[in-house]
Amino acid sequence: MTTVTIQEAQSRLTDLIHRLSPGEEVVITENDQPVARIVPTSVGAKKTARQLGTMKGSVLYMALDFDAPLEDFKEYTR
Repeated sequence: MTTVTIQEAQSRLTDLIHRLSPGEEVVITENDQPVARIVPTSVGAKKTARQLGTMKGSVLYMALDFDAPLEDFKEYTR
């Protein structure tokens, strides 16, 4: 963990960001008190497009009264 003051972070921000490696962090302090933290984003968090139909056939049983009103809510449906 690297600790720098706000003034150092302002002058070296690009360098601090490019030197970050996974799991490392930079703590920015003001008056010897931590005020911010710079951490690298996870590289492997790429989102892939969803593919339709991947769950097809996964519902093996559905009750006959699946879409019937619930007993607890009958007074609200009148």
